[in-house]
This record gives sequence, structure tokens and C-alpha cells, in this order.
Amino acid sequence: MATTLGFAPHVPLLALWIVTGTAVTLTLYALLRRARGAWARGLAFAAVILVLANPMIIHERREPLSDVAVVVLDRSQSMSIRGRGEKAAQALAAIQRKLGAMRDLELRVAQVRSHADGEDTGTQLFAALSGALSDVPPDRVAGAILITDGEVHDTPKTSPIHAPLQALIVGERGERDRKLSVPDAARFAIVGQDAQIVLRVDDFGSDTGAAAAVTVRIDGRDGGTRTVPIGHDATIHVPIAHGGENVIELEARPGPAELTLENNRAVVTVNGVRDRLRVLLISGEPHAGERVWRNLLKADPSVDLVHFTILRPPDKRDFTPLEELALITFPTQELFVEKLGQFDLIIFDRYTERGILPLAYYENIANYVEEGGALLVSAGPEFAQPTSIYRSPLAGVLPAAPTGDIVAEPFKPVVTEAGQAHPVTRALPGANAGNMAPSWGRWFRMIGTNKVNGQTVMAGPNDRPLLVLDKAGKGRVAEFLSDQGWLWARGFEGGGPQAELLRRLAHWLMKEPELEEERLSATAANGAIAIERNTMAQTASPVTLSFPSGRKQIVTLAKAEPGIWRATLKADELGLYHLSDGTLSAVAAAGPLNPKEVSDLRATESILKPVADLSGGSVHWLSDGLPSIRRVGPGATASGENWIGLRANGAYRVAQVEQQALLPGWAALLLLLTTLLLAWRTEGR
Repeated sequence: MATTLGFAPHVPLLALWIVTGTAVTLTLYALLRRARGAWARGLAFAAVILVLANPMIIHERREPLSDVAVVVLDRSQSMSIRGRGEKAAQALAAIQRKLGAMRDLELRVAQVRSHADGEDTGTQLFAALSGALSDVPPDRVAGAILITDGEVHDTPKTSPIHAPLQALIVGERGERDRKLSVPDAARFAIVGQDAQIVLRVDDFGSDTGAAAAVTVRIDGRDGGTRTVPIGHDATIHVPIAHGGENVIELEARPGPAELTLENNRAVVTVNGVRDRLRVLLISGEPHAGERVWRNLLKADPSVDLVHFTILRPPDKRDFTPLEELALITFPTQELFVEKLGQFDLIIFDRYTERGILPLAYYENIANYVEEGGALLVSAGPEFAQPTSIYRSPLAGVLPAAPTGDIVAEPFKPVVTEAGQAHPVTRALPGANAGNMAPSWGRWFRMIGTNKVNGQTVMAGPNDRPLLVLDKAGKGRVAEFLSDQGWLWARGFEGGGPQAELLRRLAHWLMKEPELEEERLSATAANGAIAIERNTMAQTASPVTLSFPSGRKQIVTLAKAEPGIWRATLKADELGLYHLSDGTLSAVAAAGPLNPKEVSDLRATESILKPVADLSGGSVHWLSDGLPSIRRVGPGATASGENWIGLRANGAYRVAQVEQQALLPGWAALLLLLTTLLLAWRTEGR
């Protein structure tokens, strides 16, 4: 129960102030004129004002309110090293036991975690504090205790609360660590050229020398070692071998003192872009599809096409004057010896051996394929004849051998079971699916072959091989065993996806990663890791996923569609995720290239100390022991050498109010009469 004095005026407050002002003015005037009884008149005026003000005695029944204290626990990624998370959890449990015994204190716990998606905001400790106190009046806040390693990225310049802010630092003083960062990296590079990457290696807290070794891996393969100066930006050059994504991993070798190796690694993705696709198209006798081949290739502005149609053997003799001869000599020496390696793709379109090319040139082409080149053969009836190019050294790299048969009947090409899983023919527009026949137009001729190697992805009548793909040495070969593809381009019976099929074929032949039939890839987005395995096998092996913190998890993939197996799981850590199924490997980076969370993993008090001092709080290291906790009054010191304080505000709410007039009616009348008589008597003397 508390008693206070209040007023309940009998007149409006403005009128009361007017009366008071008039009374004071008249009294002062009388005193200045030394009028008789001026003091008694002032006393009478005071009595009138007091009666009009109607003073009241107020009795309040108050119920005390508990104060609110917040403990903010840092569970960001930097707290996962060196047992920091376990030490922080132990400190929280001890604080909960101590504060839980205080009946006049309500304890709230807020936790802060790292996010692998969205904006790179780092550790938002004070945002969590503000959220926990959003519904608490300032006069009930007892204080806050922050359990963290000190690496906080939203520290304000002034105290966010009007109460002690106490920080408990998890970690050891004088920690040292090495960190690799990538300030800048090329996003695109020309295939066959180098990409520039600017990287930096810092040794925090130590002087370890002038240089550090950085290991480079490109698409999971060893890319050599670079030596870079410590503490300075360094530019390295990495070769880009193929189009599409080139995944470049960078890893600094451990320094003499390491908190963690998580921040020794980085990944950069560089998109390889082909400057110009150089294609050599060699046609035999003219046919309806020759112009289609040429138009398809010439329509692509990124293709440099060299096209020869060989019609005149070198031993042919006639009496046509040279000045009237429209044909030119085929530059065989230049194309098949001097500049053969400059072509990205060689296409033989219905070409037959006429003795124009020496067998050594065919052997050069076979070697070109074995060393990584790409060869596409579009076969017509000549492929089944004794003059077939299969009767040359090219036979060593061609996957299908002609039987001498020519199948001349209408048919619709179908995608085989293997073709439905292969990226070249998977989900090809208009293809057969299940029991549904293909919707594209018919062809009328194909060449009979025996498949020797490779995979048949499209077939003709009686499951005869129609499109066969194979890998020869480091290179690749595709055989189209029909010359009827031009019917699709001309729109016969609705046509078909010839342009799309040719595009996929060319990309597969040139080893674009997106068209690889055996491929493991992963992407990190929206807080999840999406894993995809392309394979021609009937099952996909489990994948071992290594998190940035070093923990491992076995992931079982589920079949999503023919040739594709997928899995998705939560990405709750920033950094590099490594994947391997025992044969293939992949990496994915969660979060920004240089996240704030791992910019410096050393425990520090320097970030939080200024704001803690402003609030009247303090900073303590848990390595010195957990300080005791006291309640202190408003304005009192809230910390000491081995203790911290939380403010006792004494907040309350009023449960009941009773009012009693200080001057009852009879007492007010008596007071007025007494003062008026006194004034009359004094002035009448």
C-alpha cells in the first residue's frame, strides 16, 4: 500500500489558475504598499485557493512487476570452432540456473544463427536483442547478457537499451588464424585462355613469413600450386579448358597456427565462352541435306564454318580450260596437316573415299580425335560401299561398322532406353515416351551397321542403330547412320528437332559439362544444397557430403527421371560443401564469396566493449571463469572484476485506488471563516 497526495479541483483548472494569479497579484500589491493586514488577506486568499483545489489523500495498492533480462546466445558459424559452442551452452545453462532462482526477474533467451542464403549480414546479435525486448517497457528492462566470440556485425554506436549490457566472450586471448579471401575474380573467360583471379592470404595475429602456398583445383582436378605474398592482393591465372561452368577451388595450406581450416578455402565459378566455334564440314556428292547442314551452321554467328564439297578427284583429266574451271583445288595439306588441330569439330557429310585424301590424312584425323578432338559422321549409301571411309584408319575411332545393307523403308526415329537417359536425346521435343510414339516426321533410309562401341541413343526399324555416340581416347565421335535428317528441317510431316539435336550433339562432342552423361553437380540456394547426379547406370551411388565445418553426411539420391538422380538437404553453414560418390566429385559454395561471418574468426572484445561501457555494463572472458551475477539499483555500478549486475527497477502496477478528501466540507468552511475573520479583524484595527 502506498499513500500520495492529489487534487480534484471544484472549478476548471484554468479558472483555478486565474484565481491564483489574481490572489498573488493583490497580495503582492498590498505588501508593497504596506497596507494594514496584507498578510492576513494573503492567508485568506490561500485558504480559498486550497478549498477550490480540493486536495485528496490517495491510497494505492501496488503489485510488483518482475524485471526482464535477456541472454543472447551466439550460435553463428564462428562459434562452431574450438569448442566455443559447447562452452557457450554451458555458460547459458549456469546463467539460467542463477537467474531462474530470482523471483522478481523474467529471463528470455534469444539465439542467433548463420544463414547460408540471402544478404551477407554476418552475426546480427543486436537485432536479436531488440526482437526479444520489443514488447517490454524500458522501465522493466534489467539488462542483457551477450554470450559470443565478439565477432558481431550490427554493433550500434550507442547503447540500444537503458540498462547494463554485459558481454561474455567465448574463446582465448591472442588467437591466431590464417584466412584465404577472393577480392575479385573473372566471371567469364574465353575457352583456351586464362581467367584472372585476385586472392589474398592473411595471417591474423602472427608474423609467419612473406609467402603462402595456394593449391588450385579445376573441376576437381589438380591445377597446380601458386605462391602468393601474405597480406597483399595477388593475381593468379587459371586456364579455362571448356565452355560452361569451370569450378575453381582455392585452398591455402595451413599456417603455423590455425583456429579452423574453413576460411582457408574458396571457390570461384568462371563461365567459359568460346570465342568462335571452328567447324570443318566436308561434303561428298551433292544431296538434299547438304544445304541444310550448311544453313544450320551458318545461321549461328558464333560458328566459323569451313565447307568443302569434293567433286573433282585430282586424277580427273578433261579439256576444260582452267580459266573456265569453277572448282578449286582441295587444300588437303593445309587442312589435314597444318591446321587440323585448330578445328573444334570435323563433320563428314556423305563423304566417300575417292583417293583424294591419302591414308595418312585419315590417320591424322583419327589421332586428332584420340587427342581430344570431335568428329561427326553423317552417313549415306556411300557408307555401305567398299569406298566407305570406314575402310580407312578412321575405323579405329568409329563406333559402328557398316554391314553393307541399306534399309529403304519409311520409319520414325525413336529414342532408345539409353537415349532417354543420355543428355543429348533426353526430353528431345517430340520424342517417344512410354507407349507413345514420336510425333516428328518419318525418314526413308538408313545404313545397316553393327555397333562395335559406344551407346545407341536413337534407333530405326528393328532397333537398328541410328545415332551412336562414343568416346575415343580423349576425344568423342558421333555417327548419324542416315542422310534423311534434312526432312525434319524442311518440315516434312511436321518436321522434327534437327537444330536442337545438332546443337546438343556439338556441345556433347566438345565436352560441355551440361551435356555430360556422367556428372555430379551441386548448387546452394535458398538455404538448401541441391545435388544432381547424371548417370547411364541403373542406380546411383550414395554421395558423401562434407560440410564446411568438416562433418560428413551420407546422402542417398532418388531417381527423378531417366538418367537423373537428385537429393536436397538443408545448408545451414557458410562456405564450401564437397561432394563425392567415389568416382566423381563436386563443390558448392553456400553464401557470398567472402562472407563476413568468416572474415576473422578470432575471439575479440574490442567490438563490444565501447557499447558495453556506454550502457554501464562490461566485457568478461569466459576463459577467466563465469562471473557472478548481482541485482543493483538504478544508477549503481553494474560490474566488477568478477561480477556483473542486472538493474532492479522496482516496477509495479496499481491494482486498487482509494481517494479521501483532505478537507471535509465542515473543515473547509471552518478554514474559510477563520481566515476571513482574521483578515477582517486585522484590517479593522
